[in-house]
Amino acid sequence: MDQIQNGVGGTAGATTGNQRRVLVVEDDTTILDAISVRLRAEGFQVQTAHDGPSAVETAQTWQPDLLVLDVMLPGFDGLEVCRRVQAQRPVPVLMLTARDDETDMLVGLGVGADDYMTKPFSMRELAARVHVLLRRVERASLAAHTPRSGILRLGELEIDNAQRRVRVHGEDVHLTPTEFDLLVCLAATPRAVLSREQLLAEVWDWADASGTRTVDSHIKALRRKIGAERIRTVHGVGYALETPAAPAP
Repeated sequence: MDQIQNGVGGTAGATTGNQRRVLVVEDDTTILDAISVRLRAEGFQVQTAHDGPSAVETAQTWQPDLLVLDVMLPGFDGLEVCRRVQAQRPVPVLMLTARDDETDMLVGLGVGADDYMTKPFSMRELAARVHVLLRRVERASLAAHTPRSGILRLGELEIDNAQRRVRVHGEDVHLTPTEFDLLVCLAATPRAVLSREQLLAEVWDWADASGTRTVDSHIKALRRKIGAERIRTVHGVGYALETPAAPAP
């Protein structure tokens, strides 16, 4: 548990009215306490839950701005918590998993999680990811209230930036905030290959390459939703959004 203790930093003492609410759901009290102390020191209001049913109930009554959610919980697991909470209202979710299993990560992203961390993890990195997720939600909210013209159409793929909606063959596709931002980043330069490091910097605001696997997992989740053929892998480099070939003259 060495990494789950990175000291307490950040800005404490923010006014209650300006504090963002974070619900931490974890059945290990040592980890739960460490996360709570760190996030409170970062200026967040924090509520906690130890099992699936109480997590859903607290999310419904307290209306948090973000969930830090463990996968393995008593009652029912974090995946079910994520499904039920997202069915009530969209909320960013940072999922914690004890296993470095890509299948678990993809399932978590598939039920509405925005990011994940594998235990053991750094408290500093967890706090940074919470800040990034909340900044992304704030940017999305500003974009939704900023008049913009134009909808990007790439064949049967349609991206509406103002409403943050995506359609494939005219059907709405539900994307998490992270998946939407990742798609928009790729769509800004169709067919151009963006490295994992570029995507981390643009979408996640990360300055280093420590999270390249996060990019890979989100790409896989995005492919499942919009079609695998729409995102091309350039091995050893990164990814590109494919566009329909122009019709022959």
